[in-house]
Amino acid sequence: MSFPKFLLGDNTDYPEAIFVIHTEFPRCIINLENDEVEWLEEFDKSEEKELLDEAENLFQEANNFYDREIERYDQ
Repeated sequence: MSFPKFLLGDNTDYPEAIFVIHTEFPRCIINLENDEVEWLEEFDKSEEKELLDEAENLFQEANNFYDREIERYDQ
């Protein structure tokens, strides 16, 4: 089964949270309410700089994805 690069998630236990799930490497869940991230991968210390560089782009892509999805719901 293939998944899109991003998925939206919600949970009634976190009514204010907006979760964006990134399904490709590096897999993670981003809470757009407070910009917290939960990495679903384990990383070596040597990968830390690359991960930080990639994370900035990933967060921007996640925000763009969310904005696009909300725009489509509003139509």
